[in-house]
Formats: sequence, C-alpha cells, structure tokens
Amino acid sequence: MSEQEEHQVALITQMAGSGAGALAERMQIHVTEAVPGRVVATMPVEGNTQPYGLLHGGASAVLAESLGSIAGALHAGPDRMVVGVDLSCTHHRAVRAGLVTGVATPLHEGQTVATYNITITDDDGHLVCTARLTCLLRKLRRG
Repeated sequence: MSEQEEHQVALITQMAGSGAGALAERMQIHVTEAVPGRVVATMPVEGNTQPYGLLHGGASAVLAESLGSIAGALHAGPDRMVVGVDLSCTHHRAVRAGLVTGVATPLHEGQTVATYNITITDDDGHLVCTARLTCLLRKLRRG
C-alpha cells in the first residue's frame, strides 16, 4: 500500500463516526463516507438551532467547512495540511427537525488550492444549503 493510500485509510478511520474534530463532535457531525472525490456526513438539527427553532446558518457552515476540509485532506496527502480560506453559503430552506446530510465533491483539486461544492439536504431530500469552500494546501511542518 502506498503512503497516499495509507494516509487515506488512516484519515477515513479517524473521521469515521464523530472524529472530525472538537467542533464537529460538539455539533454531532457524523461522517458516513470519506473517499477521494466524495465526503458525506449527517448532523442533527436539534441542538444546532437559532432562537426561532430553525437550523442555524452557522451550523450549516460548520458542516460544509468540515466536509470540504476532510475532502481537501484526502486530496492533500500526508505531507500537506488543509486551511480553509474562503467559505460561501447560500441557505435555501428552513429545517426544524431531523437530520441534515452534507455531501462534498471537488470542483478543483490542484497542488496548492482545492475548491469543493457542498450540498446540504433535509430528511426528505430537499436542498437546505449550498456552499463552496476553497482551501489552501500547505506543506506540513513536523516537529
């Protein structure tokens, strides 16, 4: 197995369940698929709402950036780190209950910049939010 393949297996193992980071754990983001070219996760609406009982737009942004960052890390490989530099979200529909599902797919994956499209849907498959995340890929400094 190549170093790149070992990195992907380790990253997918780390991200399985709620291992996408402290904020993602707090938001109860659960990664269900993480392969090059596609990352999928769910997040409950409950606990991630604004004062009117609707899914908070910031929660959608956290889900989007988490998915795009995981996708970027899969692309970057073990010797580079991923840093989000631009996130744009458009909120299409309110959600009051259930789970939302986010899917990140690449728009561009280069050597220094990667951009991902993220769609977030409700339990009925209705589009809740679309987002675009651009990441900078930097050499990882060890030590």
